[in-house]
Amino acid sequence: MIVLTVLGGVLAGCGDSEGTRARTAVLPTASREPVKGSDSPSPVPGSSPPVPARGPAGLTPVFERRADGSGPRDTAAGADKAVALTFDADMTADQGPRAADGEHFDNPALIASLRRLKVPSTVFMTGRWAQEYPAQARAIGNDPLFEIANHSFSHYAFSAPCYGLPAVAEADMRADVERAFTAIRRTGARQVVPYFRFPGGCYDDAALKALAPTGVTAVQWDVVSGDAFATDADAVAEQVLDGVKPGSLVVMHCTRSAAPVTDDAVRRIVPELRERGYRFVKVSELMGG
Repeated sequence: MIVLTVLGGVLAGCGDSEGTRARTAVLPTASREPVKGSDSPSPVPGSSPPVPARGPAGLTPVFERRADGSGPRDTAAGADKAVALTFDADMTADQGPRAADGEHFDNPALIASLRRLKVPSTVFMTGRWAQEYPAQARAIGNDPLFEIANHSFSHYAFSAPCYGLPAVAEADMRADVERAFTAIRRTGARQVVPYFRFPGGCYDDAALKALAPTGVTAVQWDVVSGDAFATDADAVAEQVLDGVKPGSLVVMHCTRSAAPVTDDAVRRIVPELRERGYRFVKVSELMGG
């Protein structure tokens, strides 16, 4: 089951929730007939991605799959076995020298595998990553198989503490998100959706309030792939395969240096989930239902 949540507490990163005094509205998932050769329908030219209404008190809405087991059972007959693979393209503002020294924050082989396997996907991209790899950002953002969402400009935390990340001042949060959109669009990427993923998944009400004027919808996840800094592709694949349910959002990474086995893991995950009857969709389709 997919829900839209406006939290009164903090949902910490990497799939762990803390004190989520949540108000929820169920968003139904409706089965669609996939286009031949792909899991997800091609976007209708000129169509807009779904954008939920703001939550109570005007806070930024948060889209996620509830993993607490409440509501209709996901295994009910007729449940839509759709799953969204999402990939965070992380790069912080101060990592330019490391890229100049040869460190790879991109992962062209992963994108090539997603194309070859015809897997619709959403890439949550930092503005700094788009600046470092503008040709790749443009290619991803102009391929109907993909959509690009915002992952902040510098991958700093919007609520602290958050895995040791430097923090963005509350007064600068809106500007950081807008700066990221500007950097992404300057590459020439056209398929940019108004969705945002908090670095580390860390946020609080102050962050939701600060970002409300941007019109974004925050997107979380229920399946943590564990690909960050992993060296065992099979272990990553098993973690995803064990966790996926109808409507799941899986968080993975599109950075060779920090997630070197993601491509190998995806090449196992995709055929196995398809064998189980799952189809792959972008976040916009999962959100639209």
